[in-house]
Amino acid sequence: MVNVPDPRLEKLAELVKPQRVVPATVEIVDIAGLVKGASKGEGLGNQFLGNIRETHAILHVLRCFDDPNIIHVDGSVNPIRDKEVIDTELQLKDLETLEKRISKIEKAAKTGDKTAAKEFHVLSQIRQLLHEGKNARVFVPANEDEQEIVKSLQLLTSKPVLYVCNVDESAAANGNHWVDAIREITQKENAGVLVLAAKIESEIAELETYEERKLFLEELGLEEPGVNRLIRAAYDLLDLQTFFTAGEKEVRAWTIKKGDTAPKAAGVIHSDFEKGFIRAEVIAYEDYIHYGSEAAVREAGKLRIEGKEYVVKDGDIMHFRFNV
Repeated sequence: MVNVPDPRLEKLAELVKPQRVVPATVEIVDIAGLVKGASKGEGLGNQFLGNIRETHAILHVLRCFDDPNIIHVDGSVNPIRDKEVIDTELQLKDLETLEKRISKIEKAAKTGDKTAAKEFHVLSQIRQLLHEGKNARVFVPANEDEQEIVKSLQLLTSKPVLYVCNVDESAAANGNHWVDAIREITQKENAGVLVLAAKIESEIAELETYEERKLFLEELGLEEPGVNRLIRAAYDLLDLQTFFTAGEKEVRAWTIKKGDTAPKAAGVIHSDFEKGFIRAEVIAYEDYIHYGSEAAVREAGKLRIEGKEYVVKDGDIMHFRFNV
C-alpha cells in the first residue's frame, strides 16, 4: 500500500493545522515474472495469470539498460521482445476465454437471439484483433451495451497498462533509444509509458533527509523521485481522482472515480452518507488556498451548495449534509 504524493494535501494541512493528515493510497502488487509458455502452464503460468486477473491495471516493467553484470533471462537486452513475450501469453489466455464463450453463444446467435447475436458480434471482433497479435484494449466499444460485454469478459489484455521503462542513470531524465522504441509501438494501443531508473530510486530511498534527496535529484536533472510519478500515473491509469475533507481533527484525501457524483463521493466516507445524502458544501481547492480558511471562503461567497447531480471535480474540498 503506497501513499499517493499530493502537494495539495500538504498545502491544506499547513492552513488547517489538523491533528492528523491522511493521504490517498493505492495498492501495488509485485507479481513474479512471466515466462514463454505461461498460457500453457509453464513456470508459474496459471497462478501468474490468475494474479493479473485480480488487478485493475498492469504496470509492466521493461528492462531498457545494458549492464554485463546483470544477466538477462533471454541472453540479451531487448524490451520490445520482452513486451511481446508477455503480450503473446496474455493474448493466448484471452483467446482461450473467448473461444469458450463463443462456443456457448454461437448457436443462439444464429437462431435469432438478439442479445446473443450482439455479444457474438463483439467477441468475433476482439478475437480477430487477438489473432492479429493486438491487445483487446485496442477494441473501441460502439455503445454502452458493447462496453458491458467487454467488461464481463474480464480479459487480461483489455486492462489499462503502463509500461515502466527501467533505465540507467544516464537516461533517467530523457530516456534512451529503447524508450523511444517502446513509445512508438505503444502509441497505437492506448497505453502509457513512464521512464524510471530503479537503481537511482533505491539510492534515493536510502537518503535520510529531504535536503539530501533534493540535492541528489537536482544533480540528475530530476524534479522529484520517479516513484512519485509512478504512483500518480497508476492512479490516473485507474481513472481515479481526489477530493478532500478538511477540519481540525483531520485533513484527508479520498479516492473516487472521475465522473462520480456528490452522493457517490459521500458514500466513500460512509454508506449512510450516500443513503441519506441531502447536499454537499463545496469549495474549489484554488479558492481555499487563495482565501486561506473555510471561514474566509464563506465570507467571500465562494462556498457552493451542490445537490445529487453534482459531478465532483478533482481537488474539491467537501462537507456533506445527510439524514438517515
